Amino acid sequence: MARRGLRKMRTGIVILVLLVVVGGGGYVGWVLVQRSAPVSLPTPTGQLQVGRQTFEWTDTARKDPYVAGPRKLSVFVWYPVAKGVTGRKVAYAPGQWTGLQLKAPVSILEGPLDSLHDPALDHAAVAPGRFPVVVLLPGMGFSAPMYAALAEDLASHGYLVAGVTPTYSANLTVLDGRTISSMPAANPSNLGDNSPGAIEAGDHLVNTWAADARFAATQVAKELPDSVDTAFGTSYVGHSFGGAASLEACRTDARCAAAIDIDGSQYGEVVKKGVQAPIMLLGADDSCITSVCGPDAKNDTDRARALSLLKASTNTSWCATIPGTRHFNFTDYGAYYLAWPLRRYLPLGTIDRRRALTLENGYVSTFLSHALRNTPAPGAPACAS
Repeated sequence: MARRGLRKMRTGIVILVLLVVVGGGGYVGWVLVQRSAPVSLPTPTGQLQVGRQTFEWTDTARKDPYVAGPRKLSVFVWYPVAKGVTGRKVAYAPGQWTGLQLKAPVSILEGPLDSLHDPALDHAAVAPGRFPVVVLLPGMGFSAPMYAALAEDLASHGYLVAGVTPTYSANLTVLDGRTISSMPAANPSNLGDNSPGAIEAGDHLVNTWAADARFAATQVAKELPDSVDTAFGTSYVGHSFGGAASLEACRTDARCAAAIDIDGSQYGEVVKKGVQAPIMLLGADDSCITSVCGPDAKNDTDRARALSLLKASTNTSWCATIPGTRHFNFTDYGAYYLAWPLRRYLPLGTIDRRRALTLENGYVSTFLSHALRNTPAPGAPACAS
């Protein structure tokens, strides 16, 4: 899982950074120059511009499982904006969200997030018309803003994208003017090791994330009632644990139109009961989540759950592996400036990082267009089952 990879990465990087600082002052100086160069998110490929707003929503009907009181969520909403509209660009990580930057001394090897150029317009008017809703869920430990490249590309193709940050599971959430860290109960340290305890924890936690996703879908319709096309239902897209939660949200939402799991081991009842809507499983080279293990997979422990999911699902399923990718290639780490040895310790594959984002975005937008608008099917085979 994403958080586990970050922990492993930090230990090695801190040691190497200290060596570099002590014995490689020249290299540090070169990195400081390089990280100050402008870096931009990929340009969205759709015909529309993109706007973004942020919201804090409270699910008064649901008790938060981790603290007293109702469940509160931070949600970034990306949406289509008409061509020709001008205005102020958003800050990629606004305000206290700059805390997503890796901490010192590792942060010297990562470009500053507050200078990352984001093409989305801040609070621009939604384009005329009505659009399908897509709920986007991050990987464990990650926050919704770190998937802006995917969200903005979808919005440019005519979708309202609600990016949910699952409170207490993300390493950083901003709510009520304060930052909130993760809790062990909501971000289990053993998640992903495929032990019985880890699977049980994941099966339980995925229900909370799926409920977060369904709630966000209803709130988008309330917040932007004149822009939501209810005829298309809701689609769910997620990375890592968010991918598992997207499948479970789709299973439990009668109006689910499609679901995409991006490199996420599957958890919850969906593994046995499947999904009735079309689904796509998109994996990395070292993953088995599509039911066919990639060439760099170390074991096939996820394969059985993927096969069970596909066997129980009743609609069309597509599977694809993007060559040269690893787990973080599906996040905005594909757009950040990353110096060596940070690139060495993050789970990023041999593929050009920006090309990986382009391929991911292409698969996701093509699949959703096919599932919702009956356009040609994505260039991926039907899943093995």
